[in-house]
Order: sequence, then structure tokens, then C-alpha cells
Amino acid sequence: MSVILPKPLKPGDKIGFFSPSSPATVFAPTRFNRAEMFLRSKGFELQPGLLTGQHDHYRSGSIQQRAEEFNALIRNPEVRCVMSTIGGSNSNALLPYIDYDALIRDPKIIIGYSDVTALLLGIYAKIGLITFYGPALVASFGELPPLVEETYQSFEAMLCQHSPLPFQYLMPQRWTDTKIDWETQTEPKPTQDNAWRYRGSGIVTGCLIGGNLNTMAGIWGSPYMPEIIDGDILLLEDSLKGIETVERAFCHLKACGVFDRVSAVVLGKHELFDDKGTGRTPLDVLIEVLNGQALPILYGFDSCHTHPMLVTPLGVEAEIDFDAERICLKGPWLEPA
Repeated sequence: MSVILPKPLKPGDKIGFFSPSSPATVFAPTRFNRAEMFLRSKGFELQPGLLTGQHDHYRSGSIQQRAEEFNALIRNPEVRCVMSTIGGSNSNALLPYIDYDALIRDPKIIIGYSDVTALLLGIYAKIGLITFYGPALVASFGELPPLVEETYQSFEAMLCQHSPLPFQYLMPQRWTDTKIDWETQTEPKPTQDNAWRYRGSGIVTGCLIGGNLNTMAGIWGSPYMPEIIDGDILLLEDSLKGIETVERAFCHLKACGVFDRVSAVVLGKHELFDDKGTGRTPLDVLIEVLNGQALPILYGFDSCHTHPMLVTPLGVEAEIDFDAERICLKGPWLEPA
């Protein structure tokens, strides 16, 4: 299967947004409105999905309604980017009903994170379209400055222009996972100094694939989970989980032989990780599960639930230099000019 590259965004392009799981446009109207205003201020038009302002308790609508909302956007030739509003728990329900042929005829940028991992990986697995682990409308672009501007800088650099290759990621100087009520937040969140840890040596090159650790369990073993092959670089991140859940998820990957095939792991920050009083980090858990296996790990990468967020194209060749402590993309992720 050949890889499909979407076209970059241009000023005035239309971004469609949809709610494949949780109804963020309903439970966070203030943040939703702020996010809309922010992207419009950057020169984009917005196309609301059919379920905007709708909810069915824990979700935005039925499975078929959510699938139709997504399909309507990918069939719309004016929409050049389709962005989720937020994640949730049930995006995998849409996978059998996506109009994959429409995306083959008219490839466009598909972006989101968390539970939307199921759609990003499913689309890549089915048709080879490069998808993007990156900001969601409400969750990301509804944040206040300066963090929202830093997230947008990555969005613009990755999706609105042809950056020269190799493209080196630069670590944000500060970050946060502070929890503040979205409807009452009026000030920027407090931040802390950032650090990425490179555990390993030498240079590793491979196809970058992965996303939200918990979500992948909902598509594992299905045609919507890309095959993890020898040499791949595996991106993993999660949010609001306890240490026992993270241990179980890592052990699942080990039991499936994933850590025997990948050349490295990129482990994103875990938002509000509950260590259950152990004092251990997700990195500590992964090292224990690996049980002496010398698998290189980049820990703390900012393509995750924290702010700011870096955009990560899935299915693209990446390189990690553990000695020079840098990560870069070597393959293209947008259609050439």
C-alpha cells in the first residue's frame, strides 16, 4: 500500500471539526467559543460538524450519527482539514462506517489526539493516508495564551508550510498539566521547566507510529491497527490513568511482542499520572516491564495531553539521535508543492 500525503493548509482554508466521542461543544461552551475565535483569528474558516451543540449523554450522538458527521466533512471538497473537538472513549465505533474512498479521492489533513487515535491509525492502516497526532479544537485551541500560541506554532510549522527535511523538533521550554475548570478559567495556567530524557545511545531510524496507549487496546488485533513491524518507532502517551492501568497496558504490548520489534519508544508526558503513592513514573513502569531489555526510550515528548502540544505525523520516517539528544522527521508528511 502506497502512502498518501494531504495538501498543506493555506490562509483562508476551511477547517471542519467533529465530535467522534465526547460532546465538548456542549459541556465546554466557553472554551469552544474561544477556540473558534482563535482559529478564525489565524485566517481560517470553520465548518461545524453536524453534531455541534448536540449530545447523547456521554457522547455526541449515536454511532451512525457520529460516522455521518465525519463523512460529511471528508466528502466536502471545501474542507481541507478535519479536526476533532476532543477525545473521549468511543471513536473506534466509527471505523467500519468511514468513507475511506472519499479520502482516497480527496486526501485531507485529519488531526486530533487521545481517543481519536483509533481514527488516525485506522485511516492510515486502511488507505495509507498520513494522519496527525496533534491538537483538538476545544481541548487545545481553547487554551489561553501563551500556551495556545505555542501549540499553534507547531500546527502552523507542520501543516501550513513545507518545512525543510530533516525537520528537528524543538523542546518547549515550559509545560503544564495543571487542571483548571474550563468554564471558569480566566488566567494562564502555571507552568514548569521542561526536560526530555534520552535513555539509550546511537541513532535510531524508523516509521513513527502510535498514539494514545489506552485507545490502542480498542483496535488491537483488528484491520484498523497498523502492523507494528521491525524497526518502527512507537509513540505512546496517556492521561489521567493510575499506575496499575499503565503497567497492564505496557505488559499487553510486551506480551504481543511489540517491544521486540520496535527500535525505540517515544513516551509522551502522562497528564496527571496517579502513581498510587509509589513515587514511580510511567518511565519507571516501562523499564520494569522491559526487564533488562535495552530498548532506547525518549521520555517526556510533548505530543500528548499536556500544553503546549507538538504535532506528530503518523506513518512518517523519523530519526532519534540519543547521543546528540535530538528527534527529527526525515520523510515528507505533506504533498510536495
